[in-house]
Amino acid sequence: MLKDLKYRYKSANALLKLIYINLAVFVLVQIVHTSSFLFQSNSINLVYGLGIPSEPGELLFKPWTIITYMFTHTGVLHILFNLIWLYFAGQIFLQYFNAKKLYSIYIMGGLTGGAAYLLAYNLLPAFANQTSQLIGASASVLAILFAAATYVPNYKVNLIFLGAVPIKYLAIASVFIDIMSIPKGNAGGHIAHLGGALIGMYFILKWKKGKDITVSMEGLIDSFLNLFKKKHLKTVHKRPKTDDEFRSDKADRSIKIDAILDKIAKSGYDSLTEKEKEYLFKNSKKM
Repeated sequence: MLKDLKYRYKSANALLKLIYINLAVFVLVQIVHTSSFLFQSNSINLVYGLGIPSEPGELLFKPWTIITYMFTHTGVLHILFNLIWLYFAGQIFLQYFNAKKLYSIYIMGGLTGGAAYLLAYNLLPAFANQTSQLIGASASVLAILFAAATYVPNYKVNLIFLGAVPIKYLAIASVFIDIMSIPKGNAGGHIAHLGGALIGMYFILKWKKGKDITVSMEGLIDSFLNLFKKKHLKTVHKRPKTDDEFRSDKADRSIKIDAILDKIAKSGYDSLTEKEKEYLFKNSKKM
């Protein structure tokens, strides 16, 4: 099962990989939560270690949360709606931009959303003497949605009961709902959404002027991914062959290849063994 999941992840496109990562973190959070309940242990609070705290002093001791928070969810509806929006917006985004841009805008949307959340909780009077924690992919998702809506505002999306609706109206409606929802609860989350939306729109406005703001982020992502790639072993060069050795080896290869070709002529390619097929493939290029 693990091999199958690993294969599915490796063969998936960038959008599905983001979805798989979110799902994996969600499952891990649920397992830890259930284990804590069964053993009546409050010592492990995974969400506390993954979400962004509103207090800067606490954030200094948990700097990784500026990244981990944007992959962390606790409720089924929370992750369900975020991943549906991510899939919907990501599909459109990938029609015009590559996988690296998708990763970059996702991360940059999350970072900008996190920054907006921290600024709001530490500067606005409405949040004085309040503490909170931010989790969820919403800011990242809105960054992708607004990038797509700003780049192709009239792209039609078919909605149940409404028919074909330009994507720009969905983006506008989502921001309007966030603004209205700020006084009603989860204010920090809604403010983070606005931060994500702004970076998505800003990316496209700069892109249309010939400037790509994702270049630095792409470099950081590449450097991070390279840490997990297998390093190739150092090549050891053998002693060069003499002319006589070279001619002898070539003659031996020729004889073996001729024998294999004769077998193909008599019985067909499928009659070859795996070793014969491999030998033919490797050595026919050297003749």
